[in-house]
Amino acid sequence: MPVQRLNHAVLYVRDAARSVAFYRDVLGFRTVVELPGGRGAFLQAAGSTNDHDLAVFAIGDRAGASQAGRSTVGLYHLAWEVDTLGELAAVEQRLRGAGALVGASDHGSTKALYAHDPDGLEFEVCWLVPAALLGDDTDMRTVRLDLQAEIARYGADTPGGIGVSVPA
Repeated sequence: MPVQRLNHAVLYVRDAARSVAFYRDVLGFRTVVELPGGRGAFLQAAGSTNDHDLAVFAIGDRAGASQAGRSTVGLYHLAWEVDTLGELAAVEQRLRGAGALVGASDHGSTKALYAHDPDGLEFEVCWLVPAALLGDDTDMRTVRLDLQAEIARYGADTPGGIGVSVPA
């Protein structure tokens, strides 16, 4: 049986409380379990059925920055999915407010925001064009995302995702 999806991610961070606050306030995660002494926490995304979607473990303020992709191998980023472009626009505003947004790309079949968490770890928040709306102009690419134009095209409340059918 093949792998179906990513269940959770685990991050090493400098300060678990700071990371929990960021993922809670900006992306809407909730704390499921907090480890004693600020050692870490397990977080769940809103609407998730996983026991946790993200865990953070503190390794201290003296930890160096990740060199993944610059001088070492390692994970580039995680991608969190939202249900609608309206939700993506709301996340964009929260990321801007937190000073975390570093990019926005139209990948054809996905509309993506890129951001850094408090430790500089990159993540993506994306909306997937429903399979029924994929066309010749939704081939894989990377161009600047015009989120308002995408909302005008698909609607702010259209559910995204590969398995989603769109009413005729």
